[in-house]
Amino acid sequence: MDTLQNMRAFGRVVEAGSFTAAAVSMNSTTGAMSRAVTELEEHLRTRLLNRTTRRLALTPAGERYLMRCQQILADIDLAEEEASDAHERPSGTLRMFSFASIGQHYVLPAIGKYRALYPDVKVELTLSQRTPDLFEGSSDVAVVGASALPDSELVSHLLGTTFSILCAAPDYVRRHGWPQRPADLLEHECLTLQTPAFPVHDWTMEGPEGTVSMQISGPVQVNIAESLAVAIREGMGIGTLPLYSAIGGLRDGTLVRVLPHHTLQQMNVYALYPSRKFIDAKTRTWVEFLRQYLPGVIAHDKTLLVELGAS
Repeated sequence: MDTLQNMRAFGRVVEAGSFTAAAVSMNSTTGAMSRAVTELEEHLRTRLLNRTTRRLALTPAGERYLMRCQQILADIDLAEEEASDAHERPSGTLRMFSFASIGQHYVLPAIGKYRALYPDVKVELTLSQRTPDLFEGSSDVAVVGASALPDSELVSHLLGTTFSILCAAPDYVRRHGWPQRPADLLEHECLTLQTPAFPVHDWTMEGPEGTVSMQISGPVQVNIAESLAVAIREGMGIGTLPLYSAIGGLRDGTLVRVLPHHTLQQMNVYALYPSRKFIDAKTRTWVEFLRQYLPGVIAHDKTLLVELGAS
């Protein structure tokens, strides 16, 4: 028995005053409308309508039940309108996830610009180094960095490609000298960054001599790029920083680039969300905004690196 459909039929019969008129308004048949009310009465074990050949009349139980039905059906109609509207007008709370450094440098500035366009959307941003299970529903969209994505049912959009560079404090290289080639790093204090995207101690560099891989064992290891930047500025050693984490220090002189013709850890930035037939408007517009906004920001960082003479 389709209880909701039978409730609608019952309400329409009362409103129309007859089974025939109700059938016409619902594009149904008189017999179907009569069966709907009968099924309700059998299910409830009470009479809802007193029927005669000339008129219908609600019983006291029918009056009470009709009032409840009208409330329930109105709530359902409103819920359907709101859900349908969610696919048209961005509103509500958008739950985002991002790796910490990407979130601070790329996602948070993007949120400000996005909300200027869609002020009805509230944002809950979770920063972590562990990718959430988006199918559990804890987040609507994730922005992550990876050399490549594993096979999954997630929808992915490539937002740009960036890389890491080797950095040190000016005082460090004054005291310990400048490495001239990758092998010289073995004579230096090397600081390591633990990320989901790359092995901690495996530094693979691309430079004029091609690809060079080396195993690094350093005195300090952290899991957030901004924390590593602090350690580097404090003169603890040489470390790899994602370009977006390094560019500020290069601009203000608190960092210098080491082995400027080499890059490490090329990383793709992706937007991920669960594959669904219907994507609500806030998720759809956020991903569309990122696809337009973020490639330009990533490219601007690379341009700044050239302008700073650190490339």
